[in-house]
Amino acid sequence: MKPTTRGTLAAVVTGVAAAVGASAAPAVAAETVPVPVPLEGVEHSLNVKMPRLGGELPLLAPGAPDGPKYVEGRLLPASALPQVPLGAALPGLRAETPLPRIVGEGFERVGVDAPAADLRTLTPGLNVDTPLTAPNPDALGLPSLKDPQAAVLTPVLRTAPTANLGLV
Repeated sequence: MKPTTRGTLAAVVTGVAAAVGASAAPAVAAETVPVPVPLEGVEHSLNVKMPRLGGELPLLAPGAPDGPKYVEGRLLPASALPQVPLGAALPGLRAETPLPRIVGEGFERVGVDAPAADLRTLTPGLNVDTPLTAPNPDALGLPSLKDPQAAVLTPVLRTAPTANLGLV
């Protein structure tokens, strides 16, 4: 084989191996998407120290709702409108700004770091029941009347945000 043929064959084999390796890697779902704020151009063009900003935006991940639960003595199942769990994160923020040398030598920036915090929620739900009871054998199999029932299941929100403020 000529050297050019060997080089071409090696390039093709390498390209195919890279394509197979890239397609075999599993896709990893990110919980947040980083959002940098590019201010370096302003800093270089105006020759001024600019703040550094960045953030993280959450991606919403819906879960599977709980199915209806049948309760003895009720005509309709509990959780007629089930609560849907949603998982996401609170947005995060990173910011630093230059300081004058008033604070002392070595402290040139003040910064805040509030990372994205996990957020777990449940949407509101609904429980309803008919104004009739189950068939009553004492009343020849006819249902009895009762007060209608309706209940709103309150939404749930769980998170624990944190933040750090400091001199750099």
